[in-house]
Amino acid sequence: MLYTALEVQRNWMAKAGSLMSLTADMMGHPSNPWAHAKPVKAMRGLFDTVGHASAHYGKPRFGLTETEVDGIPVRVREEIVDTRAFGSLLRFVREGMEDAPKLLIVAPMSGHFATLLRGTVTRLLQKHDVYITDWADARDVPVSAGRFGLDEYIDYVMDWLRLIGPNTHMLAVCQPSVPALAATALMGAAKDPCRPKSLTMMGGPIDTREGQTEVNRMSHQRPLAWFKQFAIHTVPANYKGAGRKVYPGFMQLSAFMSMNLANHVHQHFTLARAIYHDHHDGEHAIKNFYAEYRAVCDMTAEFYIETVDKVFQRHLLPKGELTHRGTRVDLGAITDTAILAVEGGRDDISGVGQTKSALTGTPNLPDSHKRYFLCELAGHYGIFNGTRWNHDVAPVVEAFIETFETA
Repeated sequence: MLYTALEVQRNWMAKAGSLMSLTADMMGHPSNPWAHAKPVKAMRGLFDTVGHASAHYGKPRFGLTETEVDGIPVRVREEIVDTRAFGSLLRFVREGMEDAPKLLIVAPMSGHFATLLRGTVTRLLQKHDVYITDWADARDVPVSAGRFGLDEYIDYVMDWLRLIGPNTHMLAVCQPSVPALAATALMGAAKDPCRPKSLTMMGGPIDTREGQTEVNRMSHQRPLAWFKQFAIHTVPANYKGAGRKVYPGFMQLSAFMSMNLANHVHQHFTLARAIYHDHHDGEHAIKNFYAEYRAVCDMTAEFYIETVDKVFQRHLLPKGELTHRGTRVDLGAITDTAILAVEGGRDDISGVGQTKSALTGTPNLPDSHKRYFLCELAGHYGIFNGTRWNHDVAPVVEAFIETFETA
């Protein structure tokens, strides 16, 4: 019932927001003789900001059509390599990529679409043959498709590594660091020829007992039964996944925004001022960010609950107790996949030390195959997108992959 009620409320707000945006456009239209009057500009800024905040945003497109290789513009096209019920494997095809290192980017399944990593892809596409996991919105997956939990997530990662082939590098952003590291260990134990050549984990909750944040504390404040009762809801009848139990994306978005509410309010005041002063670059930057940030998707109930239980409450992977389809995940089986752990000094989601713990948790991997980078001034989002990513983090990732591509 809650899901249905919130859908009705969201649709109403979207219609009201559309009316406000239309009113703002009329206020700023060149034919309006009062368009440049200060009171009108102030009202236009307010209406436009509220209208944008109230809008409903569907799944965005990557929209990558061009990149630069050695300073030369090169066309890019998006290709679907594999499609399954809960996600697809995408590849960004460009000229001159025949000898480029193959890189699988594992996007988070945490309430946002894979396009949240557009900036990550854009940069790495310049030097790599890039693939990315494009997870499906659980509300659009029929109940007949079955379950999707941590076991299935790990299966998808291993299957796609095998599909891409040997000598593939892997990069996981935030939440997928856990299944990516588990898949690497399982493939290492099996001596799978398609085990990743290197694994980069960025802001990942490998061991949430380290550097605890508000996210970690919240997961411990309530028993698992509370999450099952209050966080899980049923997809209503107007979606393909009708009847499926999910953790709705709008709840995840609310949780994220409440953690930094003051900052989000400040950003919207900044947007209103940018509109008032006709600062179009600033206006578009904020609008583009929130259009992506507010585009959310649902997670399957089993994946969400298993993540809370196994990752945040019981810490099974670092304790050596995580299993995959009955087989224990032994991090000691990782002996030749190089590992880079990247953390942000201002990360308020995955605290400092959580990702780094993967380096101490892989005792049979030589120190020569381990790297650590702390970007002191980066928050969680900044380690994979924006200025800090492009100037500080990306060069480290690129150098790391290049080192072990030629090793």
